[in-house]
Amino acid sequence: MRTALTVVLGVLGLLQSAAPPRRISVLFLGHNSTHHDSARYAPMLRDALAPDGIDVVYTADPNDLNAATLAKYDALLIYANHATITPEQERALLDFVAGGKGFLPIHSASFCFQNSPPYIALVGAQFQRHGTGEFTADIVKPDHPVMAGITPFQAWDETYVHTKHNPDRTVLMERVDAAGREPWTWVRTHGKGRVFYTASGHDERVWSHPMFHRLIRNAVVWAVNTR
Repeated sequence: MRTALTVVLGVLGLLQSAAPPRRISVLFLGHNSTHHDSARYAPMLRDALAPDGIDVVYTADPNDLNAATLAKYDALLIYANHATITPEQERALLDFVAGGKGFLPIHSASFCFQNSPPYIALVGAQFQRHGTGEFTADIVKPDHPVMAGITPFQAWDETYVHTKHNPDRTVLMERVDAAGREPWTWVRTHGKGRVFYTASGHDERVWSHPMFHRLIRNAVVWAVNTR
């Protein structure tokens, strides 16, 4: 009897150890606009990340920045141009990240919620101006987990320049031109949570790029910190 029970428990243990890791849920906050066309690009990201166990759920409603809705997700990704945030939405977002969840502001998210200094500090900087062009950002921290398997990739994009830099961050990639080196991709922490930002992402030339997909995949896994 004891031998049979041992065998059963052993089989159950093997089944449990063989179970795939739980899926990661990401809320993607976009906007209703064809400039920075989030409704078009979110499905590209969703389809690219689904095989890696990451589920992307899209919304264009900033009212979803509330504690009850955010509690359903492991991470929040923002790619939008919402100019303002309410005090209640700001508190829900800050508490969500401070409590240990992931936050991934992408590209234009660094010019969202311009009325909120805490949001700007959370992101790590604010968009100031841009030109356009095709370029390849330099990787300056290749040993960081977010950079695992990432090789420099060339794409046309808006050449963001930032202001209101938060020194409490680790820069992973820089855009280099005649003006110098511009922080381009970075990570930081807020309370128990992790933040990832990249200035990449103006249009489909980036959002359809496999290396951009891998970068966001790595960033989600790192920010959620479950694997």
